[in-house]
Amino acid sequence: MIHKLPVRVYYEDTDFGGIVYYANYLKFIERGRSELVRDMGIDQKVMKDEGVVFAVRKVEADYLSPAKYDDELVVETTIQTQTAARMVFLQEVKRGRDLLFTALVTVVAINEAGQPTRLPAIIRRNLH
Repeated sequence: MIHKLPVRVYYEDTDFGGIVYYANYLKFIERGRSELVRDMGIDQKVMKDEGVVFAVRKVEADYLSPAKYDDELVVETTIQTQTAARMVFLQEVKRGRDLLFTALVTVVAINEAGQPTRLPAIIRRNLH
C-alpha cells in the first residue's frame, strides 16, 4: 500500500535562498507516516493512553533536488519491513514525476519507560 499526502511548500518552509530548508523534509515525511497509520485505523492517542508510542530510531535521508516556494509536492509512504516491535518506512517526496527526497525511516514501539515493546495487535494484523 502506498499512502500519498499532498503538501504545498509555504514561505515558512524555505530558507534564505527560497528553497525548502532541509529539516522541513523530516516534518513532511512525519506527516506522511502519521496519515498512513491513521488510514490503517490506528489512533495514536489511544496507543499512548495504553502506554505505547512510536519513536523514530533511524533516518537515512537523500536530498536529490530542491523544492521551492509554492511547489506542490506529494509524500509517498510505504511500509518496507516490519517486525514485532519495529517498522521501516520508505518515504519519497516528489514534485510531479521528479523525485526530490527519499528516506528510510525506522520506527520502534516503546513503552512508558522508554523500552522497546511489541507493536499493538491492530498494527500487526493490518500489516499482514
